Amino acid sequence: MSFKTADLCDAHPEVLIAQPLFRDYGGRATFGGPIATVKAVGDNSLVRAALSEPGDGRVLVVDGGGSQRCALLGDRLAALAVANGWSGVLVHGCIRDAEQIAALDLGVKALGLFPRKTEKRGAGERDVPVAFAGLTFRPGHCLYADRDGVLLSALPLA
Repeated sequence: MSFKTADLCDAHPEVLIAQPLFRDYGGRATFGGPIATVKAVGDNSLVRAALSEPGDGRVLVVDGGGSQRCALLGDRLAALAVANGWSGVLVHGCIRDAEQIAALDLGVKALGLFPRKTEKRGAGERDVPVAFAGLTFRPGHCLYADRDGVLLSALPLA
């Protein structure tokens, strides 16, 4: 997938732009695709479940409530995402294993890094609208991300 978010903004003034909260961690700087969502704070059980399924070029948007108490994505789950064909993961929270994730062909954006893993309680929701960074991310909408930012559109743009 080849695009620049700046060019997409110029060509599609209706596109929504996320607040610039996220840092790049994945080995793929530019990524995008239809969205799947997980809403879970302090528990990445549903993140694992989602990334265990075929990604088909989708982007998993994880609403961790902006928590900085644990990591919702690490190297094992990121490798699982690559193996199952996910384009990227956007985490409203923290990740860990940054060095290993940077070596993977996966787009990863998150608020920051934190070395502690999550608890595993199976808590949370999947495929529901999640809201953060000034936007509401809905399953099936399209996300486009590069080093310049994160865009959201109800329809495919690129």
